[in-house]
Amino acid sequence: MLAAARDRGIYVSIMLFEGYAVQFYKNAWQGHPFNGANNVNGIEADANGDGMGVEVHELSNPRVTAVQEAYVRKVVDTVNDLDNVLYEITNENHPPSTEWQYHMIRFIHEYEKSKPKQHPVGMTFQYKGGSNQALFDSPAEWISPNDMADGGYGYKTNPPTADGRKVVLSDTDHLWGIGGDVAWVWKSFLRGQNPIFMDPYDGRVLGPKADDKWEPVRRNLGYVLRYARRMNLAAMTPQEKLASTGYCLANPAKEKAEYLVYLPEGGRVTVGLSVAGGILAVEWCDPKTGNVIAAAVVADLEDGGRPRG
Repeated sequence: MLAAARDRGIYVSIMLFEGYAVQFYKNAWQGHPFNGANNVNGIEADANGDGMGVEVHELSNPRVTAVQEAYVRKVVDTVNDLDNVLYEITNENHPPSTEWQYHMIRFIHEYEKSKPKQHPVGMTFQYKGGSNQALFDSPAEWISPNDMADGGYGYKTNPPTADGRKVVLSDTDHLWGIGGDVAWVWKSFLRGQNPIFMDPYDGRVLGPKADDKWEPVRRNLGYVLRYARRMNLAAMTPQEKLASTGYCLANPAKEKAEYLVYLPEGGRVTVGLSVAGGILAVEWCDPKTGNVIAAAVVADLEDGGRPRG
């Protein structure tokens, strides 16, 4: 599967542990391998005996940690030759798992030092009561924050500009559960984030039923991908001050300048082009249809780089 995804240009995130289910799924601990009744090794991770076993994702039992490390080494050995791998330590684990997650992130980094390839390791929001700061403070390369943690960042409606400390995967799972809209796709991308959509598809696993309202989100993720492939994306950075709407991804170079601007409400926008030299081609993309319309080129600048007309 990983090789097939690689051949189609798709990255795969390998989630090594599952934290949400242990906390919230009824009888989850009854079938867990670290439940002492389910292994012949005499390992019992439910330290306080409350039948939950959330301590399995803490550092309280060295025997548990040693087995987890052996499992992680096996996974790394198996997929190390592939370029399209990301690691996610665990899904929405409880906040006391922080130091355990940091340990596992560092463990992968250290183990892969001797391997041909090194892969990015991620940490996603801890539920319930997690902190985005714990993600930014982590040794992870990429993170998936929550919208309202630490007083509210606005990742749903007004995403903070990615500042390069971490690669930010704006994941609808950790923002809404099931949610997202067209504006979130473009706003996230133009603020330097990587929007990913937890798609309910036909509703058999997520959501009560198939719902056509998610089709615009799917299509606009495709439109964003289309521009990402056309641009010199590695040279683009969020430049919200260059556009009056506040949403601009740009490479404001004197040669081969590129600007991608989003107008959440439509209408007009003023873009600062004072650094760009030469002639700029202009086009408009309609998020409702994906139709692209060529506009007049920008060749004559005035008033600090604003295009006339």
